[in-house]
Amino acid sequence: MASKKALILGATGLIGQYVLSQLLTDQRYDQVVAFSRRELSQTHPKLKVVIVDFAKMEQVAEHFGGDELYCCLGTTMKKAGSEEAFKWVDYEIPYRAAKLALSQGLKHYLIVTAMGADTKSFFFYNRVKGEIERDLAALGLERLSILQPGLLLGDRDEQRLGESIAQNVSKVFSPILPNAYKPIAGKTVAKAMIHIANGDFAQSIFSSGELQTLGK
Repeated sequence: MASKKALILGATGLIGQYVLSQLLTDQRYDQVVAFSRRELSQTHPKLKVVIVDFAKMEQVAEHFGGDELYCCLGTTMKKAGSEEAFKWVDYEIPYRAAKLALSQGLKHYLIVTAMGADTKSFFFYNRVKGEIERDLAALGLERLSILQPGLLLGDRDEQRLGESIAQNVSKVFSPILPNAYKPIAGKTVAKAMIHIANGDFAQSIFSSGELQTLGK
């Protein structure tokens, strides 16, 4: 049986909370390290919480060694308050964490971006997602997996009115939509993420439709 160490960024988010709970019950892992600005409410013998100031991640560099790093960070322009603050969460932290993990011998970096990620996109959100994909690929990580889910379903710790409306509309049309365009549950993405981490896949980018299948 494998004895692996997993690292998580964004363990309290929609996808990250499911990744964390699944890893803690997965017998292939004997240690799970969650990087957080504050203590988590969840406790477990496998779980180690590393309190970190994300502007000074280098101070905890020694904790970035492991088999896999699951990056589940993500915010919105409304919550971030500015383009600069949004890019800090969705680009700067994931990129800096990847560099630290690479220096510590990390084997596999997995990140959730979004459908439509494109460095040339007219939309700032999609453009930043495309930039982090591009720059992670250039780092020379031993293994990189990029997950591009569509509209996410699930309970968040904050209300997103626009997303809530879109979810309700999408649910009506979901039965007639192909998998690639159906809304996808955060829990499904988390299951797919762990499946990808423990599988042998030639590809590095996974579409929302593929995540629907892998997360079943």
